[in-house]
Amino acid sequence: MRSQYLNNIHRIVVKFGTGILTNEKRQLDPSRVEQLVAQVAEQHKLGREVVIVSSGAVGAGMGVLGFDKRPTELSQLQACAAVGQLKLMAVYDKLFSKYGINIGQVLLTHDDVRHHDRHLNARNTLVNLLKYKVVPIINENDVVSTTELKFGDNDKLSALVAALLPADLLIILTSVDGLIENYGAPNQRVIPAVQKIDSNIEKLAGGTVSQLSVGGMATKLQAAKIAMSSGIPLVIASGKKKDTIANILDCKEEGTLFIPSARKLKSRKRWIAFFHRPKGSVFVDDGARTALREKGKSLLRPGIVRCEGEFEPGDVISICDIEGTEFARGIVKYSSKEIMDNKKLSQEVVHRDDLVIL
Repeated sequence: MRSQYLNNIHRIVVKFGTGILTNEKRQLDPSRVEQLVAQVAEQHKLGREVVIVSSGAVGAGMGVLGFDKRPTELSQLQACAAVGQLKLMAVYDKLFSKYGINIGQVLLTHDDVRHHDRHLNARNTLVNLLKYKVVPIINENDVVSTTELKFGDNDKLSALVAALLPADLLIILTSVDGLIENYGAPNQRVIPAVQKIDSNIEKLAGGTVSQLSVGGMATKLQAAKIAMSSGIPLVIASGKKKDTIANILDCKEEGTLFIPSARKLKSRKRWIAFFHRPKGSVFVDDGARTALREKGKSLLRPGIVRCEGEFEPGDVISICDIEGTEFARGIVKYSSKEIMDNKKLSQEVVHRDDLVIL
């Protein structure tokens, strides 16, 4: 089955988690970084394009600033990130230069991918770096970001980068062998493949959170939802082995494969679905839900029961059923006040071309 999804892979996004880049003190481990770089260099030599999403800046800065433990204050985390990002890139540059490979640093904030023009510019920059055989190394711009410096941010970032390009494959390397059933028990096993992330799969994420892994498995499942909906296969696997990436691309049973949706969203639809924080929500009745999900219709005012939050025309909003489950997102044509004050709006509230079923 793996060969169906992992053959003819040319462009890869690989995420290196904190748990595999740092030692027991959560400081950067150069020997571990070296073996990860060697794996990427091998794929680069084979002609594949590789983009790295790398954690580790805070860990790299902790030792320099004299922290034995990861600080908890935001200003201290940002100070560590400011110093550590430079150290981290210096390590990457030294190691990749041994293979004659140039690297490029790309620091992103949420605004860089939310605004459409900046979104396209970020993609064009990455594509051009790959064109010139450069390995882009991407991280959250933790030094200036006050809302994104949190556990698990780079799991989501890696999925967004994969959707942005788009990539042929996303690999998240972490401190465990994949999504594990019966974690910690004698009969624990790695689940080889996941076709749908339902409540049973989400329950498995609770047991794999490590003190060395910032995000844990729960945030990786959120990343998997983005990748799968974008039509991109994802493999979560161990970054502690020397041949993990090669094994994945050779279609061996390495890690957990998350099978992509056959319905691959186009670029603009991906931008609407994944690169925004919805400004508010509308709740629709069962008839509207069926019309949107099954009949490909636009959202009309009569199907809206209520709104939550304040939003304006042009904002991205969540579209939820009566029970509050989000099943779509779209660009709204009216403000929340206009929608609630006027039940006889004649035009579509969200046009089908601006709507994405999740």
